[in-house]
Amino acid sequence: MATILIRFWAGAKAAAGVESEEIQASTVSDALAQVSEAKSSEFARVIQRSSLLLDGVVVHDRELALANGQILEVLPPFAGGAF
Repeated sequence: MATILIRFWAGAKAAAGVESEEIQASTVSDALAQVSEAKSSEFARVIQRSSLLLDGVVVHDRELALANGQILEVLPPFAGGAF
């Protein structure tokens, strides 16, 4: 397990109700599942449509292993339109 910081941006921040959260997880999908469990169904919907950056690099594989101190950023679609 790694301790990471998840930052939420725009609509993800609004749906999460917080700007960031520190959690322990082994993979990106594990981290997202943990934060989704504690949030609304709207948050889970936003997460599914969001782009992810891990230490500034686009995440293509949500099963990617995490390391201590990494920052996972959740960037929802923000150029308008509906989710």
